[in-house]
Amino acid sequence: MSKPVVRSLADLKPLARELAAARLAAEIERERVAAALRLAEQERRVFELTVGPVTPLRRIDLVLHDLERPAPEPRQREADERAVLLQALSDDIDVDTLLDTDETLSFRREGIAVEVVRKLRRGHWALQAQLDLHGLRRDAAREALGQFIHDSARRGLRCVRVVHGKGHGSPGREPVLKGRVRRWLVQKTEVLAFVQARASDGGAGALMVLLSGTP
Repeated sequence: MSKPVVRSLADLKPLARELAAARLAAEIERERVAAALRLAEQERRVFELTVGPVTPLRRIDLVLHDLERPAPEPRQREADERAVLLQALSDDIDVDTLLDTDETLSFRREGIAVEVVRKLRRGHWALQAQLDLHGLRRDAAREALGQFIHDSARRGLRCVRVVHGKGHGSPGREPVLKGRVRRWLVQKTEVLAFVQARASDGGAGALMVLLSGTP
């Protein structure tokens, strides 16, 4: 492009106007570009500009742990145990044929030596738990005894005491539960032997019971 030839001062005026127009156009373009950049920045920071200043969270290293699996539920065993507990202990069993004919009518299961009964009577095993049946009616006492023997055996207890009372508060002063408790105990497979308690442990109103002790 050839440069304009300036011949006089009058020729400078159009040139000055062209230069001014060019500078104005360049300024307008710069403003347009700056405005576009500001708009783009506003769109990029629209969330921050809406809610106010934002403080970035401190980075925390996360460690993923394996979730511990729940222990399996022994549903079949629990069902079997419930079935055992639901089996009613009979009142009709002839317990007299199963008791040793000593002074306290003790009981020992087949295969249990007589010496075991003697040790039980002398307090060879420490007493670990007790069930008191005072004040319970027959059905409640039967259920409580079955549950007590079952739970004690599961806990691995060896020697427990069952207090059935001497019958002083019963009609006719007869020991209503005494005979029944013996009938119920001989039907529990967890019971290895039982004897009448020593005087210091309840005497004729209680029985010392030896369990299998296998949880």
